[in-house]
Amino acid sequence: MRVIDTGLLITGRDDPPLFDARVVVEEATESDDGTGRIVAVGPQEDVEAPADAAHDAHGVLLPGLIDAHLHLQGARSMDPMQWVTESSELGTARATADLRRILAAGFTAVRDVGSTTGLGLRGAVEQGEIPGPRVFTSERSISQTAGHGDAHYLPYEWADGEHGIGTLADGPDECRKEARKRIRKGVDVLKIMTTGGVLSEKDAPDQSQFTDAEVAAMVEEAHRVGIPVASHAQGAPGIKTALRNGVDTIEHGFYVDQECIDLFHETGAVFVPTLAIMHRLVTEGDEHGVPEYGLAKAREARQAHFESVEQAYEADVPIATGTDFIGPDLIPHGENALELELLAEEVGMDEHDVLQSATRVAARTVPDDDLGTVEEGNYADLVALGSDPLSDVSAVRDVETVYRGGEPVALDAR
Repeated sequence: MRVIDTGLLITGRDDPPLFDARVVVEEATESDDGTGRIVAVGPQEDVEAPADAAHDAHGVLLPGLIDAHLHLQGARSMDPMQWVTESSELGTARATADLRRILAAGFTAVRDVGSTTGLGLRGAVEQGEIPGPRVFTSERSISQTAGHGDAHYLPYEWADGEHGIGTLADGPDECRKEARKRIRKGVDVLKIMTTGGVLSEKDAPDQSQFTDAEVAAMVEEAHRVGIPVASHAQGAPGIKTALRNGVDTIEHGFYVDQECIDLFHETGAVFVPTLAIMHRLVTEGDEHGVPEYGLAKAREARQAHFESVEQAYEADVPIATGTDFIGPDLIPHGENALELELLAEEVGMDEHDVLQSATRVAARTVPDDDLGTVEEGNYADLVALGSDPLSDVSAVRDVETVYRGGEPVALDAR
């Protein structure tokens, strides 16, 4: 058993924080899938501390943070050609280091929405072979031919092969089969593309991709086995196509309109804006080899992106944190707290709402109900801070201790 006392406990729920609180954690057992869980939480005066328990004390405690949109590909360049020509073995080795950095930054779970390495990394973390956050992965994304997940600069035969950044599918039957292939591999989430994008060469964010029938086929297969579907969707038409056909999360959402907002409310979908990558592309991308076509599209969309997130926040659309970071110096893993800061500074979200977007709301994007809040029965994934993030959300960078399944982890990767 472990007892963690804290002066301030932020639970991840919409409730007020608790002062002078106590969390009691039961150590992991084989019957409990190898991870410690919370067995009691409340005011210190009401929660008894077992006599034989290890005892920790912190100033601020909150649920482990969640990055609901990143890529564990181990990339170290902003040149898309390198993404598809470097070996997956090298990428996996680099991504192993990235996982340590992510965990040391206080992020105890991540949703990898597009990589060739995610399934192997997930298994290595689960088996205790490497340290890291809980990994939920889509493996490679699914794109239409000439879509955002197509490597436009490669011959078609290469782009459609095993080394492409996405799998290509056209027509409802091909889409259904690709979805089934992902299910066969054991993915946690299905990632599809319903618009063009910034870093794809020959399309644009406002261009809709995949038909209703194609999206419906993939969503039907995923939902049949309880797997959520994430859609890269930047322009309003593609956002609506995704939402109309049951997609669970909208990634990026540059051009949200009122009809999109209405569909979010009708479907209960979660919005994952990924402000961090756009911020870095616009402010520093020209210093890091980002292709000019990507810089131009990012600059054009930036203001509309902020306005879309503000509109969604004001309309009470659930917003989850996600960085879209992939590993290079421009967008490195370990700097994932930037997304929280941008939601507060640029969108104007209340600090408590930002923290919920990185905990309780982000937990809705993965098929696991035991994440995101400090409550009995949940995983004891926690982060202790040296200052109060309710006063300044940048305090999430002031990480003192990270608990993964109730056990403190080494922070030397930072």
